[in-house]
Amino acid sequence: MNGSVSGIILAGGANKRFGGLIKSNIVVDGETIVSGIIEKLSVFFEEIIVVTNSPEEFSQYQGIKITGDIFINSGPLGGIHSGMKLSSNEAVFVFAGDMPLLDTGIIRRQIDVWKSNSYDILVPRIGENIEPLHSIYSKSVLPLLEEYLSGRNICAVRDFFRLVNVGYFDPGENEESVRAFTNVNYPSDLEALTRNRKGC
Repeated sequence: MNGSVSGIILAGGANKRFGGLIKSNIVVDGETIVSGIIEKLSVFFEEIIVVTNSPEEFSQYQGIKITGDIFINSGPLGGIHSGMKLSSNEAVFVFAGDMPLLDTGIIRRQIDVWKSNSYDILVPRIGENIEPLHSIYSKSVLPLLEEYLSGRNICAVRDFFRLVNVGYFDPGENEESVRAFTNVNYPSDLEALTRNRKGC
């Protein structure tokens, strides 16, 4: 396990595309998405934090911490901020709560790159596409993040990146990476998700 980094799962959001259902708690193949994420992250992180504004939806999960947004309606950056505030470690590895096909090999390689560099944030990048919600954030950016969130109505992750030292991690442009970064955005994604899970 990594004692200097906490694992953060962002499980908030209105989930309007799913009729208000909490996507992280959708059951696929007998397992909720978030329980699968927690199982994979527990290999790496002694401290796992779920950021949600519906804490009652996650009370059944053991060995995790739960917190809500401090900056309301601030999108993923607000969730990242709340996870950082609760974390007892020097950095947080942030994951979207709707990424059920996480790859432990990619996570391990990203942590290794983080340890051997001095970035404020380490973000996977494939071509022109980046994955801010599969990224490692140093808690040293917390004061700047709070200032950023306090002064803006639109809190875009990419805009915040311009203010800090961001490094990029190349996981490889292959099927493994595409699968690992798959999000469940629409109900129609669930059928494809079931097919993909068989390849994990």
